[in-house]
Amino acid sequence: MEFLPFLLGFIIISNIALATTIIFLERKDATSTWAWLMVLLFIPIAGFFLYLVFGKKISNKRIFTWETKSKLGVKRSVQAQLRSLEENTFIFKHKEMAEYKDLFYMHLRNDDAIFTQDNKVDIYTDGKEKFEALMHDLQKARNHIHLLYYIIRYDGLGTEIADILVKKANEGVEIRVLYDDMGSRTLNRKFIKRIRNVGGQVEAFFPPKIPKINMKINYRNHRKIAVIDGKIGYIGGFNIGDEYLGKKEKFGYWRDTHLRIMGDAVHHLQTRFILDWNQASRNDILYDDRFYNAKPEGNVGMQIVTSGPDSEWQQIKNGYIKMIMSAKEYIYIQTPYFIPDESLADALRIACLSGVDVKIMIPNKPDHPFVYWATLSYIGDMLKAGAEVYIYQHGFLHAKTIIVDGKIASVGTANIDVRSFRLNFEGNAFIYDSTVAGKLLKSYLEDISLSTQMTRKLYEKRTVGIRFKESISRLLSPIL
Repeated sequence: MEFLPFLLGFIIISNIALATTIIFLERKDATSTWAWLMVLLFIPIAGFFLYLVFGKKISNKRIFTWETKSKLGVKRSVQAQLRSLEENTFIFKHKEMAEYKDLFYMHLRNDDAIFTQDNKVDIYTDGKEKFEALMHDLQKARNHIHLLYYIIRYDGLGTEIADILVKKANEGVEIRVLYDDMGSRTLNRKFIKRIRNVGGQVEAFFPPKIPKINMKINYRNHRKIAVIDGKIGYIGGFNIGDEYLGKKEKFGYWRDTHLRIMGDAVHHLQTRFILDWNQASRNDILYDDRFYNAKPEGNVGMQIVTSGPDSEWQQIKNGYIKMIMSAKEYIYIQTPYFIPDESLADALRIACLSGVDVKIMIPNKPDHPFVYWATLSYIGDMLKAGAEVYIYQHGFLHAKTIIVDGKIASVGTANIDVRSFRLNFEGNAFIYDSTVAGKLLKSYLEDISLSTQMTRKLYEKRTVGIRFKESISRLLSPIL
């Protein structure tokens, strides 16, 4: 027992040293700083290991070098479009979209997100339909296939995808697959070997130094992007796995939203893939015209907006706020997690108090319990402000969709939570088109018919146990 005082002293000194690091060296925001200090105070030993897994920052200089962007001509195109907007010489195909000039100017200036107006967009809300379309496009590939997914499983769906990739590689098509090492931590090595054995390339994003021991829960690549022959692109919420086809009893039917895009926006999905690939692989992709074969296919306006911990600004979150503040009639939101920071929460409250119809739809079951209880806590705030809240009952809702006034919308990978806004690499399509927004609205209204409304009266009847879970989860929400 004589060693106990020394152990206690070591724990206290370690906690003080770690707290000093959090406060003075890592420059976290105030809310996450206080959350981590609470964890260290109340669970000193376990808190230390939790911080190593969830909290430690990474070095942008060491990990993230996006020099490829200038080589791909992005900067030059951005400057040309900025000049045309500033000089009022930019021509809008849909004149009514000029009212959102400040929104896409912000994305253009802060994220190099070029605005394109010649896209064709197909919307998929069902996993079976989405993957049938994707596999059909993969089968028709002639030059290259680029896939980036947060989660890839070598189950039934993963095997079907792998079969196609192997077949196309044997036909001479270049295959590149990028997966997140944490999200795809259960990925069977057979998937990787099969593709590499036929000349395809497979890389992991941010892998651990010691195989199978990845201590980095944060800073994950949460994007889901596919590009075929530089002509067809996909972006949205579906990963590759049987659960996304509704085949897992735990979740039931999987309700998500994914886009199939043809047109110049595919150039920018391709550029995003190349940037991420060149970070993860030693075999850099250099600029080549064959990667940029997209031709005008429609008249949908769009920007591909990405964000991550390497960004100076929280581009997607800022885009959400700008959309919310532009609303005159309604804001309809679907998200599996609703943990807004104060800026976004204030924007929604102001919209509610201004008479804007705000509807928020969340799932009826958690895939991450703490996040779910924190979501319910913030939902209470929105109910008080006058928002309508719907609980989706027909399976699991994973869509990340915002629709404003039937004119603009956002679909992608970013949830409304701290992890998506600050800790993960995300990608969203911001859409400026009343037809596409109308189709998304139709799907939303159909989902309402499959949901139950959470009223303020029902919310206030929740049990003491639920209130306690909400309170603890809300305190921890800045680090969830």
